[in-house]
Amino acid sequence: RNINKVKVVNSRQDNRRPSIYSTMDAMPHLEFYANATATGRIRRCRPSLETLRKSEIESEENGPGGKTAQPVRFGWITGVMIRCMLNIWGVILFLRLSWITSQAGILLTWLIILMSVLVTSITALSVSAISTNGRVSSGGAYFMISRTLGPELGGPIGVVFSFANALACALNTVGFAETVRDLLIYDSQIVDSINDVRIIGSITVTVLLLISLAGMEWESKTQILFFLVLMVSFVNYFVGTLIPATPQKQSIGVFGYHSEIFLENLFPDWRGADGDFFRMFAIFFPSAIGILAGANISGDLKEPEIAIPRGTLMAIFWTTVSYLAISSTVGDCVRTCVLRDASGSMNDSLPLNFSEPCEGLSCGLGWNFTECQQSGTCAFGLSNNFQVLIQVSGFGPLIYAGIFAATLSSALAFLVSAPKVFQCLCKDNIYPFIGFFAKGYGKNNEPLRAYLLCYIIAMCFILIAELNVIAPLISNFFLCSYALINFSCFHASITNSPGWRPSFRYFSPWTGLFGAVISVVLMFLLTWWAALIAFGLIIFLFGYVVYKKPEVNWGSSVQASTYNMALSYSVSLAGVEDHVKNYRPQCLVLTGPPTLRPALVDFVGSFTKNVSLMICGDILMDDEKSVSQRNSNDMIKWLNQRKVRSFYTSFKASDLREGARHLLQASGLGKLKPNILVMGFKLNWHESSSKGIEDYINTIYDAFDSNHGVCVLRMMDGLDIRDELETEGMLCSSVFNQAFEVDEAIESDDQISDTDSDVDNTKNKANDQIKTVFQSKQGKKTIDVYWISDDGGLTLLVPYLLTRRKRWRRSKVRVFIIGEQQTMENDRKEMMTLLQRFRLDVHDVIVVTDSERPPLAKNMRRFEETLAPFRLNEGQLDERTVQQQRTEFTWKVTDKEMDALRPKSEKKVRLNEIIRRNSKYAALVLVSLPVAQADCPSSLYMSWLDTLSYGIHCPVLLIRGNQQNVMTFYCQ
Repeated sequence: RNINKVKVVNSRQDNRRPSIYSTMDAMPHLEFYANATATGRIRRCRPSLETLRKSEIESEENGPGGKTAQPVRFGWITGVMIRCMLNIWGVILFLRLSWITSQAGILLTWLIILMSVLVTSITALSVSAISTNGRVSSGGAYFMISRTLGPELGGPIGVVFSFANALACALNTVGFAETVRDLLIYDSQIVDSINDVRIIGSITVTVLLLISLAGMEWESKTQILFFLVLMVSFVNYFVGTLIPATPQKQSIGVFGYHSEIFLENLFPDWRGADGDFFRMFAIFFPSAIGILAGANISGDLKEPEIAIPRGTLMAIFWTTVSYLAISSTVGDCVRTCVLRDASGSMNDSLPLNFSEPCEGLSCGLGWNFTECQQSGTCAFGLSNNFQVLIQVSGFGPLIYAGIFAATLSSALAFLVSAPKVFQCLCKDNIYPFIGFFAKGYGKNNEPLRAYLLCYIIAMCFILIAELNVIAPLISNFFLCSYALINFSCFHASITNSPGWRPSFRYFSPWTGLFGAVISVVLMFLLTWWAALIAFGLIIFLFGYVVYKKPEVNWGSSVQASTYNMALSYSVSLAGVEDHVKNYRPQCLVLTGPPTLRPALVDFVGSFTKNVSLMICGDILMDDEKSVSQRNSNDMIKWLNQRKVRSFYTSFKASDLREGARHLLQASGLGKLKPNILVMGFKLNWHESSSKGIEDYINTIYDAFDSNHGVCVLRMMDGLDIRDELETEGMLCSSVFNQAFEVDEAIESDDQISDTDSDVDNTKNKANDQIKTVFQSKQGKKTIDVYWISDDGGLTLLVPYLLTRRKRWRRSKVRVFIIGEQQTMENDRKEMMTLLQRFRLDVHDVIVVTDSERPPLAKNMRRFEETLAPFRLNEGQLDERTVQQQRTEFTWKVTDKEMDALRPKSEKKVRLNEIIRRNSKYAALVLVSLPVAQADCPSSLYMSWLDTLSYGIHCPVLLIRGNQQNVMTFYCQ
């Protein structure tokens, strides 16, 4: 029968309904949005755009599924409401409510109850909103907080909440053990009062562990049994309040309804070290913490998004009614008919005509408890005995049964909740060394290993054997969880994310904020040192997650808030006029695939990180298909792993020039637009086609024409490492890009130490392991700046930004300027004054006075030989052929152009000689990039760039601003 059902489901999947637009298109369907990992089956996918445009959809073949064991799922009554009610009706109700009343009085006790219900009700509203904003998986409170606020806050609260549930298991087990011990006191003790609690508690939690290991089905049946016992004990209690008190009950302080006792018990009577309001609240509050019992097993519910809000709110309603009813009867009976002090001796009854001295309210009721009150030896009464409810009830053993049911059911629920939450945390792999506990067993994926861990933690706290010591610790941890749940709801609401669409409407972001604030305030008012421990633990765990940055994406409200802030700031920034003081070098870097030019990426990232915008531009000229989204994500991950703060954008174009021109115009947003074009030097330009050289040089010209600065980085062995990656078998064909022709492979620098690298080598693979010179500390080497032409100050700003980085901090900046021998000292002083006004820390200014000397013949000869293939040899051709070639080959250099521009060429050769002479040991050389006139042939300009940077062993940056000031020495 089950197999037939599966066949019907599969046939429905195969017969998808087509759209009216096309037989290949599909109608909207729920399974297109389902998460495969959550449903545990193969996810159906709608056809992609590429499929709709180019091909037909192939029919899906889904074979009939076999019969599999179905996990046990619970509805909102048995799975949430009953479970929450059992958790709320805990040990505090039976063993501490009467004692709290004796200390705080009726009025303050009601205030304590209402404050607790207020916090839990607001939290329940927030839980209902979060749980109805999408399908909830296993993990309870941790799952909701982490998927709403992200792993940074979800991870810490998952640890704290799991620990708090283990503590709550210990609390209720100790409450059960105390009751059993008190029963044994009348007959026999095992050892003594403290050790008896330890022994009984250890045996009890072991039995509960065995029930939990038997599976959720057995655990649920046990909880229903406990619920029925509790109902019987409540009826027994209410009946007992109506039965007239016998003399035996009167001797222990239980009387009929009397207004005198009621009025006396209205006000507090603080006694002992625990006698203050917030201490009483801290002890009582754990009786209200069970509201998340149903949410904690969200993975075992049939419809969590319906069951959690309905069951949780109903549980709070009925338990609040029960608390008010019990407190009212306690006010009308227990508090009215039970004195704060009683001796329990029948000999203290007074005859009708007594003449003995008697003090207190008991005298008017026929009993004289003056002696035990004055000596402090009263063993009974609200202030001295925790078993008052048993004494008031109609049949005491039934109250014991109720205590056993309340304590054991709560302990069992917490023992189940803690491992479930911790298992979800372990599966997310946020923290190290806990993945061992993520493994599940059986059809319900039971976390048996986590059960054992929770058992050990609970056992450790059971050995404390003091209920009043454990309760305040639990209060702080649960209040911390409630604070984050409420803040999650508030934060998700105010971010205005379209993804925040909870079907539960009865909540407000401001009630969530109020719940978060009041929870934090109560934490410190209850037990300040426990609050500090809880926050210290959360801050430590939060810092670890922020540092490690786990690779998860849950669509959290933090991401939505980040988007909102970025959008708001970008829009507001667009209306602000540019100011030279706020200038930042915003770079469009033509890297191609960034993985193939890591040195170019590392260099630009060195002076833009945390300072300005960096965009890695990838121009695609592959006609087959564009780069996929997956590859784009791979590039971004590579940049993040390399700790380079950069965007990545790809653009499909027919050639380099077209792609760069469009990227310069379209990249960025508002004021966050590139103002500098950064390129790698075309090292193989001699072998390139004329079209390739034209595109490369015209790209520089286009940048100048669009008022952008230009930087060209050259390294001795080139920037492109494709050859090296191919040699090592690391290169994937998907990263090949024809926009950049292959340069000579860069040699890896074996001298770079791992400690100097920004790259996390444990995550990187293949080409991620390529190191560059810009990842190593530069020591005391120099940064030589040849400021040949004033470009507005960009040539000086870049080295200044570099020296702010840790690797370049010890490097010394030297500025070289062109001058004459006669005015050398004045030129130097003038430049030093300018640099000081700019507040730039420059080590030295050197005036070059021999720039007018002619270059060496061998160097000039090399220049001419380099340019020879691009010359138009007019002397060997007739006039007609010359005119034809001038028209067809505009990139070739004519004799006339060569003669006219020879002085400029000689100066470039001479400047290269000066650079090689003075910067042998520099870490970086920056040279002003010459700006060619519009009629300068591209091959000649290319040869100038080659000549300027030829033979220099360190990286060379040819740099030119847009001739507008980027630095100022004025305040406004």
